Amino acid sequence: MEDIMKADWTALTEEVNAYGCALTPPVLSPADCKEIANLYGEVGRFRSTIDMERYRFGRGQYRYFREPFPPLVAELRAAFYPHLLPIARDWAARLGQPAPWPDDFAEWLDMCHEAGQTKPTPILLRYQEGDWNALHRDLYGDLVFPLQVVIGLDKPGDDYTGGEFLLVEQRPRAQSRGTVTLLPQGHGLIFTTRDRPVRSSRGWSASPVRHGVSTVRSGLRHTLGLVFHDAS
Repeated sequence: MEDIMKADWTALTEEVNAYGCALTPPVLSPADCKEIANLYGEVGRFRSTIDMERYRFGRGQYRYFREPFPPLVAELRAAFYPHLLPIARDWAARLGQPAPWPDDFAEWLDMCHEAGQTKPTPILLRYQEGDWNALHRDLYGDLVFPLQVVIGLDKPGDDYTGGEFLLVEQRPRAQSRGTVTLLPQGHGLIFTTRDRPVRSSRGWSASPVRHGVSTVRSGLRHTLGLVFHDAS
């Protein structure tokens, strides 16, 4: 995951701090993107399939990978973690909250498992024409990593239209703020899992953040979701 290591993490950190999200340079080639998107039809690779309309999450479908993960998926998750860790610890310090995340990603997952969060969370999402995802937060248990990454696997404008990534932040004693991002193929979007620190008249406050996807107008949109805590 050389591209992840070479990214300008100072600039990405500043952007995440300012907006709650930041778009990375390409981390997957078009061929890698196609390889991962094509896994959607291999049902045996997944532990569960979620029909979003059934649960009133929106409309569309996604699947949680089972272990062992495809090598690219496992490598991406492990490669992003050490670069996101300083942001997570800084946010915890600003909010006066615990920062339980160790340097080693495998050790953090072991902590999740010991707490009863044993279900893997890497996720492959598929949206067709008319599909969308309601605003939500991916918590899954008491142990939560405050950032996650979604990677675009198809080309917006060519493979699909619509389907913008939505981030809505409920700011302290103010109106909510929305951010819209179109995911280029192979790029990752780092974004807030639950809440993030924002300055207020009383210092730092936790600003709740939710994310979703706007309606896909045409075509087919696949994304890879990397959550850095496992589920109960």
